[in-house]
Amino acid sequence: MNNFSSLPVDVEGRPFKRAGFVIVLLVGTFIAILNQTLLVTALPKIMEDLNVSANNAQWLITKFMLINGIMIPISAFFLNQITSRTLFLLAMGCFSLGTIVCALSSTFHLLLIGRIIQAIGSGIMLPLMQTLMFMIFPPHRRGEAMGLVGIVIAFSPAIGPTLSGWIVDFYHWHYLFCIILPIAVIDMFLAFYFLKNVIHLTKPKLDILSVLLSSVGLGTLLYGIGVAGDKGWGSYIVWITCGIGLIGLILFSRRQFKLKEPILELRVFKSKIFTLSTAIVSIIFMTMIGSEILLPIYTQKIHGYSALKSGLVLLPGALVLGLISPIAGKIFDKYGIRKLSVVGMVVLTVGTLPFLFLEQNTSIWWIVWSYSLRMLGMGLVMMPLATAGINALPQEQISHGTAANNTVRQIFASLGSAIIVGVMTTSVNQYISNYSVDKTGKVWMDATINGINNGFLAAFLLIIIAFNLCFFIKQPIKYIGHEDFSRD
Repeated sequence: MNNFSSLPVDVEGRPFKRAGFVIVLLVGTFIAILNQTLLVTALPKIMEDLNVSANNAQWLITKFMLINGIMIPISAFFLNQITSRTLFLLAMGCFSLGTIVCALSSTFHLLLIGRIIQAIGSGIMLPLMQTLMFMIFPPHRRGEAMGLVGIVIAFSPAIGPTLSGWIVDFYHWHYLFCIILPIAVIDMFLAFYFLKNVIHLTKPKLDILSVLLSSVGLGTLLYGIGVAGDKGWGSYIVWITCGIGLIGLILFSRRQFKLKEPILELRVFKSKIFTLSTAIVSIIFMTMIGSEILLPIYTQKIHGYSALKSGLVLLPGALVLGLISPIAGKIFDKYGIRKLSVVGMVVLTVGTLPFLFLEQNTSIWWIVWSYSLRMLGMGLVMMPLATAGINALPQEQISHGTAANNTVRQIFASLGSAIIVGVMTTSVNQYISNYSVDKTGKVWMDATINGINNGFLAAFLLIIIAFNLCFFIKQPIKYIGHEDFSRD
């Protein structure tokens, strides 16, 4: 029943309709996440056009992820310092400015600067969107809300490489940014009308040392993990940067517990449900990112597909994930998380098994079907689990919970890529080393297939760990702060 009293209200107690509010948030988040994978298949063209090496070109993606990750934990401070609409406009404005710089760039350094500016806005956008979605939906409808978020998170990473492949095949790579810019500008105009201020600001004091520790710790840790995927875990650079990162994050964490007004409230992890759900979702996200790296390698190296065609192989799975997310959200709202998570993990486990036995002549349609089954399982688990975790927190800790959830997921995503790709690379090298003389094309192909299968084996073992953690989540979930949005 959609009566007046069931509508969300802003900080001044005035009711408003959700539809426009939600659309503005989802569109902004869509283009922010899309931008993370937009350059994946465009890098060769950019390298050729700007005359840069592969090592330099990869910074366009790595640097974006680093800055994005650094901004996420700081977003909790901004959410309680700046009004909702103003913060959204600042984040989207920053993202748009970076997009303009990228679209007009004629040198690699200018393009890199544009990507950094984009990442600052993007890093604020996702936790902001999730927090605001939780604020305008009552706890018993938050599964539905996060189901809508799941559509965005599903489509954006999958469409990025496909869209990028199509544009660079037929147009110049600058058009990648020219397409995003008008969408961002239109969304900003819509935000002026539809977006309302729904968070009561606490105006916490800015602790500079916390910001420095967070930035240095998270930045160096993510950098070290990223380097590990290329140089291996035995590299001294990896050990030094990861060590500095871990020390920085430990010092940051200790300081947050001592501060009266922490930058990021880490006490959210005292909630068992929040901690478990964050861990499970992060592990699953590791395997999703890893598979999105391995499968294009398989389709391009073994089947000889183009970047565009290999992107299209992933598209049906993204569609399944996007379609099942809102359905899973409604199931969660009605029945809770325990049974849903177990069923989802069973589907995910079964869908992952075929990728442990890939061969040179494995049918592409079999891969599409199996990958879609994996995405079905992920859709039944990821957003409902994230919702269950946030629902276990008091209303005033939601902004900190979403920031903490996204920070952990960002670290795990980088770690998952490094582990799964590292397993694949090590397996390939070991396989080839057994053929010291006869290193024919077939040997290289067999080595690649063996490496990809082992990479998926690592993903499978991670899924088993996440599966077992699901049984520690108690049912039913008790909604904390369950209340009507009407004000007295």
